[in-house]
Amino acid sequence: MNKVPMTVRGHELLKEELKRLKSVERPNVIRAIAEARAHGDLKENAEYHAAKEQQGFIEGRIKEIEGKLSHSQVIDVTEVDARGKVIFGSTVELLEESTGKEIEYRIVGEDEANIGAGLISYTSPIARALIGQNEGDVIKFAAPDGEKQFEIIEVRYI
Repeated sequence: MNKVPMTVRGHELLKEELKRLKSVERPNVIRAIAEARAHGDLKENAEYHAAKEQQGFIEGRIKEIEGKLSHSQVIDVTEVDARGKVIFGSTVELLEESTGKEIEYRIVGEDEANIGAGLISYTSPIARALIGQNEGDVIKFAAPDGEKQFEIIEVRYI
């Protein structure tokens, strides 16, 4: 399997979630299953079935996170000499040429993406258009609502 790029922050968040699932959520659901089992007939025991379903979800998420962490390539953008180029992990300030509106995005891994927080996946159309460009460059890309054009005002590595 190919390595998946991830920021330092994204890697830490996944490790924290994994720790919480293993040390808090898993023991809680095991206790809930034991309590439900003590109530007797398992065929009609809704608490038991709900706890087993929750256990399946938790175990699946643990395997998913472990897989992602084992195939991750953590990139610390503060240690990369990109010389003003837009790279994975960089923060980019843009000017939308049609509206004059300034926006700021940080290019992150797929699990970290949150457009509302200004975090865009490196696989998104705008990120693909930005990566490799420099301050002052103008990019064009196809967005769901038509072609967009932005000027790169500033690139930061934070």
